[in-house]
Amino acid sequence: MSDKEWALVAPYLTLLHLTLLPEGAGQREHPLREVFNGLRYLVRYGVAWRAMPNDLPPWHAVYDQAQRWLRAGCFEMLAQDIRVVLRLAQGRFQPSIQRLDHAVPQEA
Repeated sequence: MSDKEWALVAPYLTLLHLTLLPEGAGQREHPLREVFNGLRYLVRYGVAWRAMPNDLPPWHAVYDQAQRWLRAGCFEMLAQDIRVVLRLAQGRFQPSIQRLDHAVPQEA
């Protein structure tokens, strides 16, 4: 992961650290960037958790942190903000609104 990519993702994964770690949790044993790299490896290559290579953090560290990120909605927030940035770059300032009234049966 490049430094630019990490600079984009890190705020979503690190600013929520107070809500992601249980009370009394110790210091992190593995840097979050390495844990995120482990998750990226897992998603990219479709390997089983326990089949992660040894140059990444242990599978259980990656799994546990990924579960905390998922519960906190980190990836949803990241995707939503990227969507807004892309819309602004395209000159589309308002979110798309689909008209659903045609799908609702009209009473006679």
